[in-house]
Amino acid sequence: MVLLVAAAVIALVLYAQQAAVREARHASLAAAQAFAGSPGTVAALDSQNPTAILQPRAVAARKGTDIEWISVLSPQGIRYAFPNSKYLGKRWGGDMGPWLSGHTTVSQARIPSSAPSLLPGGRDYIEAAVPVFRPNGSVAGVVFAGLKVKKVAGSVQQQLPIIFGTGAGVLVASATGTALISRRLRRQTHGLRPTELARMYEHHDAVLHAVREGVLIIGDDGRLLLANDEAQRLLDLSVNAEGHHVGDVGLDSGTAGLLVGGESVTDEVHLVGDRLLAVNKRPTAPYGGQAGSVVTLRDTTELAVVSGRAEHARGRLKLLYDAGVQIGATLDVVRTAEEFSQVAVPRFADVVVVDLLDAVVQGEEPARMPWRQMRRTAISGCLDGLPLYPVGELITFRAATPQAQALETGRPQLEADLRGAKGWQEQDPDKAQSVLEYGLHSLIAVPLQAGDVVLGLVNFWRAPDSPAFEEDDLAFAEELATRAAISIDNARRFTREHAMAVTLQRSLLPRKWPEQNALEVAWRYLPAQAGVGGDWFDVIPLPGARVALVVGDVVGHGLHAAATMGRLRTAVHNFSTLDLSADELLGYLDELVTHMDADETGEENGQEITGATCLYAIYDAVSGTFTIARAGHLGPAVIHPDDTVSFPETPLSPPLGLGGSLPVETATLHLPEGSRLALFTDGLIENRHRDLDTGLELLRNVLSRPHRTPEETCQAVFDALLPERPQDDVALLVAHTRMLNADQVREWDVPSDPAAVSRIRSEVSRQLETWGLEQLAFATELIISELVTNAIRYGTQPTRLRLLNDRNLICEVADGSSTSPHLRRAATTDEGGRGLFLVAQFAQRWGTRYTARGKIIWTEQSTHDDGTAPGTALADALLDQWEE
Repeated sequence: MVLLVAAAVIALVLYAQQAAVREARHASLAAAQAFAGSPGTVAALDSQNPTAILQPRAVAARKGTDIEWISVLSPQGIRYAFPNSKYLGKRWGGDMGPWLSGHTTVSQARIPSSAPSLLPGGRDYIEAAVPVFRPNGSVAGVVFAGLKVKKVAGSVQQQLPIIFGTGAGVLVASATGTALISRRLRRQTHGLRPTELARMYEHHDAVLHAVREGVLIIGDDGRLLLANDEAQRLLDLSVNAEGHHVGDVGLDSGTAGLLVGGESVTDEVHLVGDRLLAVNKRPTAPYGGQAGSVVTLRDTTELAVVSGRAEHARGRLKLLYDAGVQIGATLDVVRTAEEFSQVAVPRFADVVVVDLLDAVVQGEEPARMPWRQMRRTAISGCLDGLPLYPVGELITFRAATPQAQALETGRPQLEADLRGAKGWQEQDPDKAQSVLEYGLHSLIAVPLQAGDVVLGLVNFWRAPDSPAFEEDDLAFAEELATRAAISIDNARRFTREHAMAVTLQRSLLPRKWPEQNALEVAWRYLPAQAGVGGDWFDVIPLPGARVALVVGDVVGHGLHAAATMGRLRTAVHNFSTLDLSADELLGYLDELVTHMDADETGEENGQEITGATCLYAIYDAVSGTFTIARAGHLGPAVIHPDDTVSFPETPLSPPLGLGGSLPVETATLHLPEGSRLALFTDGLIENRHRDLDTGLELLRNVLSRPHRTPEETCQAVFDALLPERPQDDVALLVAHTRMLNADQVREWDVPSDPAAVSRIRSEVSRQLETWGLEQLAFATELIISELVTNAIRYGTQPTRLRLLNDRNLICEVADGSSTSPHLRRAATTDEGGRGLFLVAQFAQRWGTRYTARGKIIWTEQSTHDDGTAPGTALADALLDQWEE
């Protein structure tokens, strides 16, 4: 490229020089002819003073052109016009003959710098000489025009930078292209030299034809571009098959269609002649080759049997894996047996029957011997008209049957051909004949054992479309049954523990409601599917027509949570007996949980109570107030008489057992008669798929439906909010409020005067007559006399007496002191101390409760003649004893 560009540049330069000479000849000739033919030139030559006319005209003609000079000579050689004025009028010594004869000449000359001349030396000149003709044809003179060659060549030389620049650009472009091509070649050949490439090609060619795998390269037009020796052998191709279309090389249509198809193929087994070939096909374009595909062929004829066995083994392993995943997820014995029967059909047997001991189904420990009596628990497979014992039937296997032998030996029993076997038909010959007619022809009976404990039996049956069981199937059937037995045993143990926990928890929860008139109550409790927890609830009647409602939750599941719940429920009952306020009761309960934690943490393998919540509320049927205290528990829902639902804000204290640094606060709600209360645990409204706010809104929607009894409300809430298998315990308590009528309550202000006791006693007696309780007048007067007298004597004002006619007659004496009387047996020498003894004898119950302004001493007397009230004879005896 360098030489080519250099030669081109030289040729251009030489051409430019020649063009410059030609241009100079043409320019000088044109100038001489133009001056000679210009008007007035002939007249000037023939004038008296030609020089005066021609010299200025010659000077003017040179201006603005590249003409170096213009001179005019007479026919005799006298110079009329000349660049050098000192030579004007002088004769030229040259030969004028050619011009006088009418010829025009153009000549080139170089005048040396050292030679004396009329013109500057050292220059190349082109000079044209043109004769001037008179009209008659004679020569009047000769015009000479001279031009330096350099002036014409200058314009050509101005083009030389462009010529050289273009040449240089071509050189750079060619050099860059050469470098890029060289780089690409080095990259494609990984820097290998030609000899190395040749050697590599030889190696690749040797490997291609020596490898024991057929290789075909097919163009996008379906032509066979390459086939190695192994491909020619496997496909029986001729030596000259390359270059022909695949459909024209003698292959069957199926094979040819597979090879020229556009889709990729991975290990597709294809029959070619008597060979079984594994075909792989991939396009070549993504890997830098031309559009087409490369096909590899591998002879798998000899591996077909081995691969079939491997596939069979892989299927068995997959079945064992699926059994481990699918069996036992529910921890339910019956459901686990059903999962076991379903997972083996149809991949191992056509019908699978699972029989279990009754004790196993119920979660109990199975007996050691005998095991022949089983309960049919699950059947899977072709069930239409299946002549086997149905699910639920109790079956006793005879000694000669393979089922009994499997249970006795602990090993699986095979009956490959049921038509030729006799022992299994002894169980029930008619049913056995029906089984054969149905098409079941092969059986494996395997005992279900967990360690040394027999849980049941599994029967694998095969139908006509399946081959008979073989000895190789026994080991797999036993392995499958062993895995299922472990899952069934786990479900049995869980069922036993779950039943124990449920039994314990239900024994600790209330079985029936105590008799009271303040609330109409309904409840629902549902233990968690995964294990019972510590949710509890209670309804506790309190003195003074009051009722305590309790809902609590111990965190966790299992026996420990259930036992802890029982302890807390018992403690709440005990604290309620002391007639404590709601906040005091939760305070004591918090201390109890803290002590329980401390005691159990110190024991070996002890379990702490990781959390417990409780809501304790007291409803007063006289005032219609609802006093609430809660420790970490959800607040209640209130359904107002107009069926609107609200969740009132009530103070929330920390959960039980977290320390008593914060006081428990209470809130008092005033509920009109006919209101309903819903107390619940968090399992009702919150789970893994629903947050707390969503659950509360759903509960609001259900509770707002009108005209429902508490029982109907409980059922509606459970139907709407609970999933089929709850993950947490759920407790719900719904109470419909009632209030005592005004005519069931009577109150008196007691002055601080012992003389007022008689008047109050008389008014009480008249009130009892109004209520129809005259039979209680004597005992009531005695009780009131004692309690009012003690309040006047030992208490402080204000003192009030209240009678409540509820299920029992309730007498309450309130005063402003906090001192509480104590029951004791007075000595014979004591003058007092027998009043409370008489009160305790005449009242069914009595006690003291403290209020914010003092205390209340209360008694209850039965309004029914049930034999619990002391009679007149007893009263006389007690009075006699008192007098003594």
